[in-house]
Amino acid sequence: MEDINAYIESGILELYVLGDVSQEEKLQVEEMAKNHQAIKAELDEIERSLELYAEENAIEPSENLRSRVLNSLVTNLGDDNTFNKNPVENTGNVIAFSTLKTGSFYKYAFAACLALLVASSVALVSMYNKLQQSNTQLAALQLDKQHFASRVNLMDEQLQVFRDASFKFLKLQATPKAPAGANITIAWSPAKKKVMIDMGTMKMPINDKNHQYQLWALVNGKPVDLGVFDKNPDSTNMKEMKPVALADAFAVTLEPRGGSVTPTMDEMMVVGKF
Repeated sequence: MEDINAYIESGILELYVLGDVSQEEKLQVEEMAKNHQAIKAELDEIERSLELYAEENAIEPSENLRSRVLNSLVTNLGDDNTFNKNPVENTGNVIAFSTLKTGSFYKYAFAACLALLVASSVALVSMYNKLQQSNTQLAALQLDKQHFASRVNLMDEQLQVFRDASFKFLKLQATPKAPAGANITIAWSPAKKKVMIDMGTMKMPINDKNHQYQLWALVNGKPVDLGVFDKNPDSTNMKEMKPVALADAFAVTLEPRGGSVTPTMDEMMVVGKF
């Protein structure tokens, strides 16, 4: 659960909703949302927040404006009485042309006004759409600002680990099961019972979707579960694991996704002790 909460708080879900993620990150978010209801619910909440923000700042045009304009055009331009049905009369050898009704000028003027009104309405709709786009961009900027602030706070918390003299640092080295050079650095404060993994410097193979790495502490000869994690090549964070006050050694095994009750010794990847 702590791993899921950390994933939600990383800001990747907001960037996914805004479409500002790589194809690999997009597939990862969709897979996580499929497997974890909490992540799916958070995605839905972010989408609803954006929709509510757009609705609260929307400027709605008159609902019947388009109908009124079109109906007026049809009524006036389609009026058969606008023109004389018998414009030409023969009187002997003289051809007499009938004049337009005096009201025709006003008919044309009114039609021109309606055409101008339609053009103005189109311009207003275009401006409204641009305003909506601006509101969406503003919401995106605000989300980026919140994400940046969260990242700064997280980096500040991680920096405190290196400044805190109560933390000890240990590099877990590869076992024969792991590729040569594999290692993980952990920070452990017995006084605060905190265990952190340096995800940025971790050198481990990327685990598949059916498996996760699991950290163990050896306490009085017995393994104690400290939580699971994934190898993410883009991660630069310090990941906090489950607390422990006493430990003789630490180790990481590759387990089925979600972790195991006891470590799979044949899948031990790295190990180390103080």
